[in-house]
Amino acid sequence: MNVLSLIRRKRRGQELSPADIEALVRGVVDGGVPDYQLSALLMVICYEGLTYAETVALTRAFVESGATLDWSDLRGPVVDKHSTGGVGDKASLLLLPWLAAVGLTVPKMSGRGLGHTGGTIDKLESIPGFNVNLSRDEMRRVLSEVGCVVVAQSADLVPADKRIYALRDATDTVDELGLIAASVLSKKLAAGAECIVLDVKCGSGAFFTDEQRAREFAQLALRLGREFGRDVSCVISNMDQPLGEAVGNALEVAEVLAVLEGQSSQPDLVELCATLGGVLLARTGRCDYYGDGKALMYEALVSRAVLERFRRWVYAQGGDLGHFRRSQAQAGAVESIEVPAPRSGVICRMDARAIGEVARSLGAGRQAAEDSIDPRAGVRCLLKVGERVAAGDPLAVMARGKAGEQPLADLVPAYQNAVTIEDQEPEVRPLVLDVLLSTRGLNLVGG
Repeated sequence: MNVLSLIRRKRRGQELSPADIEALVRGVVDGGVPDYQLSALLMVICYEGLTYAETVALTRAFVESGATLDWSDLRGPVVDKHSTGGVGDKASLLLLPWLAAVGLTVPKMSGRGLGHTGGTIDKLESIPGFNVNLSRDEMRRVLSEVGCVVVAQSADLVPADKRIYALRDATDTVDELGLIAASVLSKKLAAGAECIVLDVKCGSGAFFTDEQRAREFAQLALRLGREFGRDVSCVISNMDQPLGEAVGNALEVAEVLAVLEGQSSQPDLVELCATLGGVLLARTGRCDYYGDGKALMYEALVSRAVLERFRRWVYAQGGDLGHFRRSQAQAGAVESIEVPAPRSGVICRMDARAIGEVARSLGAGRQAAEDSIDPRAGVRCLLKVGERVAAGDPLAVMARGKAGEQPLADLVPAYQNAVTIEDQEPEVRPLVLDVLLSTRGLNLVGG
């Protein structure tokens, strides 16, 4: 594999052929391509961009670099959901049992958090005993019993992407749209989902800070879905402030439980999940329009069927909710501090990324993949954009499960600086900015 020739040709603006990309991916998997050459090629790709044909070839080569899963023998349409990442984004914890409760089958592979956004695996592992390292037979058992399962990413699924993703993260070559789309879609294709919805976030706490960039990615994802014969739709959602109230692993699990038990409303979290679920119900033929699908989702939530499914899911993967509740109730074991409002007024803006960084500083996130986390660390954002506050009233509560080197009081200004309080009422952007539906097949839905 002559990687230097690929670097030269790409640097001159020439398109790499499918055969070039297939050979490159084989070299990535078998170790024939050294990291320094692969890093140089990734840098050139970030400057020159991938053409659509190159993105298709890379996606296909990624899928073919490892195993693929087949769930066609299971009941119900097999669906999946992916988020481009956000602060307080615990949507998968609520959405997966919700989808299972309305008759869909959801096998999901997720990752751990890195940076200012949290990972679904970290959140679930804050439940004592929850096992994310299941064999395929164990996955099939949980899916048969419950309808949803979440496991850590498997080493034999899309192994080429695993190595390339690590290098992209280490060399700051992450933001090329073709590389992102190939990485996301290849894992979903290999995991065996028939119908996929992507939650494409944009705003201060998202990977795509610019809405236009998020839309460009969504259009590329839809096109790739058609190319590979899969039904892919995208929801463009606003990540200018945290989703829900909690930012932190155990805090987010507790928030989802509170929503399911009717103790907390969290309208933004519920609306997003109902929208994502509504899209999947429409695209799998359970209804004609995603608006009707949202109504079906709300009916299931009100009936408490989702709470029952959530409990069954946690139990099926070894989790102990009783132990989780007891540990959450031990407030004396947690350091906590309120963040007072520096002035009176209306919350006009929240820097979601900065709030995510505060949570990470508390121990809720990691700087490097090998870092450990404090599952009980995090922030509860008591007030959101558009709400009034008096000087000295609490904006948030910061907490951690063990003492740290940095006093909690030192982090109070960082949260205060992430919240803008003014006298005028703000213009609040909607949570769901757009829904881009798959045009695969004849069911062109709207609503």
